[in-house]
Amino acid sequence: MKAIVYRGIGDIRIEDVPEPQLQDPEDAIVRLTATAICGTDLHMVRGTVPGMRPGTILGHEGAGVVEDLGEDVRNFDIGDRVVICPTIACGVCSYCRYGYFSQCDRANPNGPLAGSAYFGGPESSGAFHGLQAERARIPFAHTTMVKLPDEVSDDQAILLSDIFPTGYFGAVLADIKPGRTVAIFGCGPVGQFAIAGAKLVDAGRIIAVDTVESRLDMARAQGAETVNFNEEQPVEAIRRLTGGIGVDRVIDAVGVDAVRAHSGPAAGDGAAREIFQAELQELVPQPHPVGDNWHPGDAPSQALEWAVDAVAKGGRVAIIGVYPQTARRFPIGLAMDKNLTVKAGNCNHRKYIPLLIEKVVSGEVDPTKVLTQLEPLTSGVDAYRAFDTRQSRWMKVELQPGI
Repeated sequence: MKAIVYRGIGDIRIEDVPEPQLQDPEDAIVRLTATAICGTDLHMVRGTVPGMRPGTILGHEGAGVVEDLGEDVRNFDIGDRVVICPTIACGVCSYCRYGYFSQCDRANPNGPLAGSAYFGGPESSGAFHGLQAERARIPFAHTTMVKLPDEVSDDQAILLSDIFPTGYFGAVLADIKPGRTVAIFGCGPVGQFAIAGAKLVDAGRIIAVDTVESRLDMARAQGAETVNFNEEQPVEAIRRLTGGIGVDRVIDAVGVDAVRAHSGPAAGDGAAREIFQAELQELVPQPHPVGDNWHPGDAPSQALEWAVDAVAKGGRVAIIGVYPQTARRFPIGLAMDKNLTVKAGNCNHRKYIPLLIEKVVSGEVDPTKVLTQLEPLTSGVDAYRAFDTRQSRWMKVELQPGI
């Protein structure tokens, strides 16, 4: 079968790989009818999230049809349409039972203290083969999959897999109450759904910060007020728009990319590592040269610094953008001085996907407004390149296996 495979930093390829097989009684095999490229996938390709094992199939977003089931998967039938949760969860441990599916004690083969297990990630996450393929093995399928009603299309389902629940999770994490003012840093796909999530919980005012005009256009179309950080200082703009007080809540939907000077090459460019390190050198405070022992986590996150500065005293900062475990820098002094609450984490997808499916079926939300490209899986390398370089109107890319 065809799949998009990681071979090294800046090196991904379309390859023929072996068909997945059932390995445990709680496994399922799913034929993917839709997968997608996420900003998190770019972290793997760029090396900003370290520890990727060469030969790993990329991707953590998927929807498809069940083709085979282990004997202990008893809530699905062969032929069911399903959406796949990016974070793998057993459904049995105490964390899963309390809804903290991304912190499952059993899913990560590195042990209960290793953190989230997810598809298409580094060795620290379990090195599970991902979903940018024609078929995939789904561990703990009784929990990691959610059945799709006929009313939900594949285009809608692929957005329900990760970025819609993650954006909604950001609004929940930020504790947005009706009438509160929120700023969202980053208007990429997750940022757009953070805006949608903030609207679903009745935020009074939403200010969206980015510099890509097509993303700012989409944010405005959702009703957000926009700030282009290359045209004005965003913290000053937010304070001016809020009478000098700042916003009640901030969501960081950018993550580790906020340490980059500008977009660099990713897929299919053998010089990606060298060019990327040259970009990072511009951001690293001396005396921390970019080298084999240096990591982007050593550089300050501009988004986090702006977030802590822009939020009002006593406010809350929610972090849903991905940072590697090696990230070290945070403006803790200013956060403490302002009596801020800071919450961060990976989305508990299995908790929110059923709720959001209902909102799609009811017509309350149409997630496909964020979907801008449909490409065959076999064009995935070129799609990665276009998405990574933020080509105009490339917001969210769905890849279609078998086409």
